[in-house]
Amino acid sequence: MTIIAAADGSALGNPGPAGWAWYIDDATWAAGGWDHGTNNMGELQAVLELFRATEHVRDQELRILCDSQYAINCVSKWMPGWKKKGWKKADGKPVLNQDILKQLDEAIRGRNYSFEWVRGHAGHELNEAADDKARAAATAHQQGQPVDRGPGYARGASATEPAPATEAADESEPAADLAAPAQPAADVVPTIVALERAVLDPGVRASFGEYVDFLHPGYQEISRGGILLDVATVQRLLDSGRSLPATAPLQLLTGQALSDTTVLIAYRMEPEGQGLLCSSWWHLTENGWKLRFRQETVEQTR
Repeated sequence: MTIIAAADGSALGNPGPAGWAWYIDDATWAAGGWDHGTNNMGELQAVLELFRATEHVRDQELRILCDSQYAINCVSKWMPGWKKKGWKKADGKPVLNQDILKQLDEAIRGRNYSFEWVRGHAGHELNEAADDKARAAATAHQQGQPVDRGPGYARGASATEPAPATEAADESEPAADLAAPAQPAADVVPTIVALERAVLDPGVRASFGEYVDFLHPGYQEISRGGILLDVATVQRLLDSGRSLPATAPLQLLTGQALSDTTVLIAYRMEPEGQGLLCSSWWHLTENGWKLRFRQETVEQTR
């Protein structure tokens, strides 16, 4: 018998109040979260809790439906290499979320499991249910309310048939939902600056799986060399072994919330001694703040 379950995470602000959930059916699901976390933390924790909940039926195959390529790749591709390097990335920096990943590494030992990527917010019944419950957990933490943790995995719970196949995988995130919960404008600029610093981090920029989590599906960037980048271009660049342009610590010039769902920041940096003036437009989606547009302009000197 095969257990088929969806696992999903949610973060209101990314980072912000966060939740996780796994779902098999209305009688078999669980959810939880934190007052402060990221979408990736929620995705990984949901998978971890699913393995824990099904430990007593470990002889059964577990098929995990995820809309996060990051979570799938962490478990299926990257963890063995990270472990060999002492949980360090190729650039020598510590792997993000390694506390959860180390627990996952223990939980999957001896288990018969597989992952299936599904497009988020595309009507997939199990994925939609997991997403709803993860977001509800994040919202409960945001509002200081108790989290509905669900019934868990009851003894004798049955496996579920998969939902109809979705279209071919696309590693970008789903389109933004303009009705997503918004942060107060007074608090949002420091969050955006922190996210921008993460986007500039060389370790994040070296891994498409980590970098893409910050990008809006409609992301575009005009680089310092006048090249137009989008999600697909960045993936081809990194998959070919090439690198994104070098970065440096940012010197914030201004930051402004243009609306509850749009924030613009401008800053200066000097990668490799070259002065650059940069601007970034971040948009709030139901999966958190995502980089929608970015531009670099070479600073003119007299």
